[in-house]
Amino acid sequence: MTVVEDRPAAEDMAVARRAMIDSQLRVSGVNSPGILAAFLAIAREDHVPAERRAVAYIDRAVPLGEGRFLSPALTYGQMLEAAGTSQADTVLVVSTNGYLAALAERLAGSVDRVDSLAAAQGGPYSLILIDGAAAVLPDSLAALLADDGRVITGTVDRGVTRLAVARKVLGKIVATALGEADFAVLEEFAAPKTWSF
Repeated sequence: MTVVEDRPAAEDMAVARRAMIDSQLRVSGVNSPGILAAFLAIAREDHVPAERRAVAYIDRAVPLGEGRFLSPALTYGQMLEAAGTSQADTVLVVSTNGYLAALAERLAGSVDRVDSLAAAQGGPYSLILIDGAAAVLPDSLAALLADDGRVITGTVDRGVTRLAVARKVLGKIVATALGEADFAVLEEFAAPKTWSF
């Protein structure tokens, strides 16, 4: 007897993708035609392990294994709306999966992707997208960012993650939180450990 893995059909995935756009993105303020077209064109299920394809379009993070996650579509939509990405942008995406970079490639002039900020080279970039929440944004970001550039990321404060836009100010990166958003907290950007009572 042969066991055949039950995989969702491509037509079912296309229906799920359209439902994600209509019921997760549009109703939450992600309405830019270019961004919605990117979400429609990029198959989210191609960026998760085979055993997770059936849940690729749920409205929460999808575990990818080894402590990695694919953030909810709404999180990526909010990031791209806040970024205001255009064909003039040179973008660096810091992400352990290719989905956010694939979306950005539909909107920007050029996109580079690295798994961690430590692996980033080149620049300056007009836009840096960090796929996750940072307790501390390192000053090393400033060297990668153009003077009028922006960083779109999550921040974490007392366990609450928020979408944030950061800019370079006097050689340092300064973030402004825009509102709560669903981000995985990144160890790479953890706050230094301190002693307290």
